[in-house]
Amino acid sequence: MDAFKDFTVVVNDEEQYSIWPAELAVPAGWQPAGKSGTREECVAWVDEIWTDIRPKSLRVALGV
Repeated sequence: MDAFKDFTVVVNDEEQYSIWPAELAVPAGWQPAGKSGTREECVAWVDEIWTDIRPKSLRVALGV
């Protein structure tokens, strides 16, 4: 069982997503992505929107 109940989705400059406990400060290099909820809700949202998991710099280098 998680020690945390509520989470927020965070994103970094490489457009990589993660979930973070809502009651903790967002770590340096990450910013809120606009979704909060239970772990399951946040993971489902990330699964839905993050369809290309390659870092932004790689996608740019490949011309994608």
